Amino acid sequence: MNTASLNTVPMRTVDAHAHVILPQVEQAVAGQPGLQEHRELDARRNGPESLAVSGRMVGERIARLTQVPVRLADMDAAGVDVQIVSPSPSHYHYWAGEDLAERVCRLAGEGVAEHCAQAPDRLYGLGLVPLRHPSLMVELLDHALGLGLKGVEISSHAPGRELSDPAYEEFWARAAESGAVVFLHPFGCTLDERLDRFYLSNIVGQPVENAVALSHLIFSGVLDRHPGLKVLAAHGGGYLPTYLGRADHGRRVRPEARGCAAPPSAYLERIWFDSLVYEPGALRALVGAAGASRVVLGSDYPFDMGVEDPVDRLRAAGFDRETRDAIRGGNAAALFDL
Repeated sequence: MNTASLNTVPMRTVDAHAHVILPQVEQAVAGQPGLQEHRELDARRNGPESLAVSGRMVGERIARLTQVPVRLADMDAAGVDVQIVSPSPSHYHYWAGEDLAERVCRLAGEGVAEHCAQAPDRLYGLGLVPLRHPSLMVELLDHALGLGLKGVEISSHAPGRELSDPAYEEFWARAAESGAVVFLHPFGCTLDERLDRFYLSNIVGQPVENAVALSHLIFSGVLDRHPGLKVLAAHGGGYLPTYLGRADHGRRVRPEARGCAAPPSAYLERIWFDSLVYEPGALRALVGAAGASRVVLGSDYPFDMGVEDPVDRLRAAGFDRETRDAIRGGNAAALFDL
């Protein structure tokens, strides 16, 4: 195809933040040692009221989370041409030992690939890697890429490990070398019972976790050592992008905060962010901080903390057409090599 014909191909609208539930993953962990302790921790962090509401919410949306025809109909209604589908973060299971963790990640990657294969022109997927077991991560990243997936999804931390942990260096290097996208999507907040009411575990906890995880990547120099690394932060990067003045100041005045080669704010141009910040003013602030080329459309489909109208919310922000089109699909097409 020549350049002229390429220019006539209409740009597709890409939702880079959408999820699938994979029953085979939950079947694999059922009854395993450690699962009950994990559930008890989850209960302490969320509180009984939020657990009950979340259970009903997922039950009501299970068809949207598992059935491709339902997903495609919802995409059509929202004006979305393409979704990047990642496993529900509830599938991380970072409590699992090595053998079970490897099985979970392989099942997750295969399940996402099978789901996306039902609509290969509209659905692309991400797999999982076990943050608790760095020695397995390169192998499982390669497994996901071998299935045709575009990268992997990770949480903000694993028990005993932050993203600045040197044990992850081989993984970051392989992800950068391969062009894989690493989708940073927190699940659970270590503030625990302080957030166990009013759904603060998600409302406040997820943006906090995004900010902490991204700060570890920045201040530890991970992004300096791996300049080709493609990190996409869910939820607009949480509290980090619009409050980096404090981080820049801290680096200037604190010697222990100088592990990065440049001021922390300079690294926003090395990270991608989804548009899931809800309000037009917040989206304008995110684009002002990170740049129009670093924001992609995101809905968190189909969970209740997501939005059903990501395109309308982008339009409401009042950007010029070039910026709007970049966020609507151009940036994601480049990021995911669509």
